[in-house]
Amino acid sequence: MPAAQAAEPFPSKPVMLVVPFPPGGPTDAMARTLAAEMKDRLGQPMIVENRAGAGGNIGADYVARAEADGQTLLFGTSGPLAINSSLYRKISYDPVKSFAPVIQVGHLPNILVVHPSVPAKDVRELVAYAKANPGKLSYASSGNGASSHLAGVLFNSVAGTDLQHVPYKGTGPALNDLLGGQVQMTFTDILTALPYVKTGKLRALGVATAARSQALPEVPTIAEQGYKGYDVSVFFGIVAPAGTPADRIGKLNQAFAEVLGSPKVKQMFAAQGLESAADTSPQKLGQFIASESSKWKDVVKKSGAQLD
Repeated sequence: MPAAQAAEPFPSKPVMLVVPFPPGGPTDAMARTLAAEMKDRLGQPMIVENRAGAGGNIGADYVARAEADGQTLLFGTSGPLAINSSLYRKISYDPVKSFAPVIQVGHLPNILVVHPSVPAKDVRELVAYAKANPGKLSYASSGNGASSHLAGVLFNSVAGTDLQHVPYKGTGPALNDLLGGQVQMTFTDILTALPYVKTGKLRALGVATAARSQALPEVPTIAEQGYKGYDVSVFFGIVAPAGTPADRIGKLNQAFAEVLGSPKVKQMFAAQGLESAADTSPQKLGQFIASESSKWKDVVKKSGAQLD
C-alpha cells in the first residue's frame, strides 16, 4: 500500500474535511473558509462534510478509522482533540495515537466576564470577594463538560475559590441569564462577549489565554493578574488518520499554511476573533495536542464530570 500510494499523484480525488459539529457554527464556518481556498493549492476540491454528535466524537472516530491516505481529514477542536478522551466514559479513539497532526489553525480566546452588579474590577478583586462570600458567586456554562464549565473548575483550582457552576443547554441560554443577573459570570469566547463588553452590559475582568487578545488588547490576562499558567482557549487543528505518509502530510501542511497566510483568510479569521498559530508545523500541533490532553485530564478529574 505505501508503495502504491507513493506512485500515484496526491491528491487524486477531492479531499474530505470532516467537521464534527453541525453546519452553521463557527467551526463549520472556519472549515469552509479554508476549504474554499484549497483547490488552487492541491489541484483538487476540498469537500466539507459535517458528522456531528457526542461532542465531536462521531466525526473524530470516522476520521480515525478512515484510510490513511491523506484524502480524509478532521477539522478538530479542543473537545475531540484534547478534552473528550477524559470526559467520555466510552471513546473509541485516542487523540494522540489515532491521528497524524497536519497543522494548527489557531485558537479562539476565552474571557472571564461578569455582570455589572459584581463589585470587582479585576481578577484579584473578584477572588477576594469570592473568598469573603463563599458560595455566593455562580458561573454559567454551556453544559457539563464544556470548556466554559472546565474553565471555571480550573479557575477554582488555581485561585482557591468556590464559584458555583450552573450548566445550561448552550451558550445562548447561559448568556441570557448572565445578562439578566441570575448568574454572576461566565468564561466564554471573546467573539460572543465582545458586543456586551463594548456596551457595558458585561465587564471583562481577564483574558483566559497566555497572551492578550487582539480584539481587547486593554484587558489583561488572568495569568498577568497573578494566576500563572491559566490558559483556557478553544484551539482548532487539522489532523489525518495515523499512518498517513509523511510526504502527504507535508504537502497538506504547506497548502494549508499558504491559505492561512493569505491576507483574505487572515482578515476573515481575525473578524471571527481567531488568533493565528505562531508555529504551523505538524510537530508543533502534535506536541500541543499531547500537552492539552494531559492538562484537561486533570481538570476533568477535579470536575467530576463524566459523560456516556
